[in-house]
Amino acid sequence: MNYLAHTYLSSGDEEVLIGNFIADFINGKQARTLDEPYQKGISLHRKIDSFTDEHIEFRKGTKRLSKHHSKYSPVVLDILYDHLLAINWESYSKMTLQEHATQSYSVFERHIDVFIEQGVEHIPKMISHNFLVSYADVDKVKYVLGRMDHRTRFESQFVNAMDHLQEDFDSYNKEFNIFFPEMIAVVDAH
Repeated sequence: MNYLAHTYLSSGDEEVLIGNFIADFINGKQARTLDEPYQKGISLHRKIDSFTDEHIEFRKGTKRLSKHHSKYSPVVLDILYDHLLAINWESYSKMTLQEHATQSYSVFERHIDVFIEQGVEHIPKMISHNFLVSYADVDKVKYVLGRMDHRTRFESQFVNAMDHLQEDFDSYNKEFNIFFPEMIAVVDAH
């Protein structure tokens, strides 16, 4: 799962949200310097990632993508799953996607010092680009995937992942909608 899912799955607890969100940007040593409530979020992040990577429905999607993106197919599918969450948002939340994003951004701004102390300084730019809502927009997701292409040292063609999603949309969407309620249950139990 990527940024949108991690914010959604943080259950409204500010410190858990920050820890869950920052986990991908910091190393283990940095994580251990954070206060315990933030570490709960980091623990939740790891639980989410572990559950996702092992889930049979997620693995079906990574298998289909692997012919195009090899070992990076789980990374690509994480982003595609955030797109699927965004377009299925009304099935999972009573608030709109924009309301969720605005609420998350407010939490980020209240805890901006934690991001800065850990060297994560691009949060204001992410907020100004309304990155959580952008997962609903095919072209914006393609843009993110294209930027990932530029960071690789090989011909990755991540940008084509949205085309692969569209080619087999019903399968990916069905798998996501089996997976995500189970993910919610795991988080609720955590």
